[in-house]
Amino acid sequence: MESWKRNVWILAGCTFLVMSAMSMIMPFLPLYLRELGLTDPKEISLWAGVIFGANFLTAFMFSPFWGRLADRRGRKLMILRSGFGMAIVISLTGLAAGPISLLFLRLLNGVISGFIPAAIGLVSTNTPKKHTGYALGILQSGTVAGAIGGPLFGGVMSQAFGYRMVFFITGAFILIAAIVVSVFVKENFSPPVNEEKTKTSTINEFKKITSNRPVLSIYVVILMIQLAIMGVNPLLSLYVEELTPAANVSLYAGIVVSVTGFANFTTAAWLGRMSDRKGAHRTLVYCLMGVALFTIPQVFVTHIWQLIILRFFVGLCLGGLLPAANTLIRMHAPKGMESRTYGFSNSAMYLGSMVGPIIGGWLVSLYGVRGLLLTTSIILICAVVLVKFKIMEPAEQTFQHDQKRSLKQSTT
Repeated sequence: MESWKRNVWILAGCTFLVMSAMSMIMPFLPLYLRELGLTDPKEISLWAGVIFGANFLTAFMFSPFWGRLADRRGRKLMILRSGFGMAIVISLTGLAAGPISLLFLRLLNGVISGFIPAAIGLVSTNTPKKHTGYALGILQSGTVAGAIGGPLFGGVMSQAFGYRMVFFITGAFILIAAIVVSVFVKENFSPPVNEEKTKTSTINEFKKITSNRPVLSIYVVILMIQLAIMGVNPLLSLYVEELTPAANVSLYAGIVVSVTGFANFTTAAWLGRMSDRKGAHRTLVYCLMGVALFTIPQVFVTHIWQLIILRFFVGLCLGGLLPAANTLIRMHAPKGMESRTYGFSNSAMYLGSMVGPIIGGWLVSLYGVRGLLLTTSIILICAVVLVKFKIMEPAEQTFQHDQKRSLKQSTT
């Protein structure tokens, strides 16, 4: 097997482990706070929201720094840094003495996080451009599979061993993934030899990277995607509650989330391959249109089975969004600054993940979940317009140029 293919499949398995581990702990975080001594439901809700967002806050702040270091020292090193670091910090979370220590550990986890973004950076820079979309689609499949299985594993393990033990199990999963990467993943990386010795600020690097069309627009689209996804997902159970008897809410809420993730998993690799053949810009715009169009009818559903079907079709389209956006970043990243380019895109993603639930909760308090879904579809339609007018033309030019160069290389 070619080196890049081996890397893709190994990293897909490792991202499955890491995402399973990370998503194990999220469902019972409020219950863990109760074990740490909190009793007031309002206080628990407040602390749970703050602690959930703390991880994304520090990840948003430090992602460009780790991207800069990856360009200088290698992407595999960043995977190992994050893997071994998170294994330690998450294991220590099982020893938290109260909500303040838990908050500190979640902030620290955000600082050293980045296993999956670093894996995306390694795969994109060590895969031939003509196969980048397919490779990132495989990686997306591993991530989504972990997100589907993690809450189930976490629920079973917390029931069997208690909440604290799940943090130790989570740390062990991530440690195994880091060891596998250190042994089996091979990176083709040459340290920059002519890099300027003068220190450059993050702002100057951002200006240099976004001077390449259409990188800034891609960042905005990634932010909008995460706003749309993270604004809706945590609040879907409230919508399920409107559509089903109280006794069945938990069951149907799990089905709604799982069916979306399963559909995402099934199409990610195929849509990635289509990105390589037809252009990531086309995949991105059509998948955005699909998610928007299948979100609008959700505003008007009256039965749970209608919501399940529509969420399944949304999941089919979601499989192509982030892999296509990351493929476009690889196409337009300045040479030698690929990881820094991904670092800023990761910051946009973390910002959307942090702000999305806040905005979503505020909209639900004003207009209900139906109003949130309508707003989400409007955001996605705006993203389609942005892609059409700011990304399509330069992306098409780069795609055609890469196609001609690939054809020329294959004939010589």
